[in-house]
Amino acid sequence: MTTQITYLTEEGFEKAKAELEQLRSVERPAASRAIAEARDKGDLSENAEYDAAKEAQGMLEMRIAQLEGMLASARLLDRSKVGTDTVQILNKVRLLNVGTGKEVVYTLVPEKEANLREGKLATTTPIAAALMGHKKGDVVEVTVPAGVMELEILEISI
Repeated sequence: MTTQITYLTEEGFEKAKAELEQLRSVERPAASRAIAEARDKGDLSENAEYDAAKEAQGMLEMRIAQLEGMLASARLLDRSKVGTDTVQILNKVRLLNVGTGKEVVYTLVPEKEANLREGKLATTTPIAAALMGHKKGDVVEVTVPAGVMELEILEISI
């Protein structure tokens, strides 16, 4: 089995580490207590509360294993090595939608850290993938579900 490398920023790595610690130290003991309480209520063959508690524990353990695997294979991205000559991961890009005249700003991040509400766009999205390697002033055509749009790169920063 090959291990898939996960690229994370330092912020994303710390966030995942904190979630893992929370799951191990708070959620896991709570799940064990819920199972013990349900077990004390009688016949396990007809105890829906016990079944639900065991299922919740299984989901919790799956998430813990997922986070452990992700953190074990994580490679941290170093902001100090990111340039602004061309669009690349960790860049903040200010774009102009040529068709609508609307400006947007996105920070291109690893997929695990994407959050559109915060303006963090995964590098695997059609928009980010199309922008990669282009320079300030370039007009890039992007195919999205709604059709084709043209984006002009107004600014690239860190």
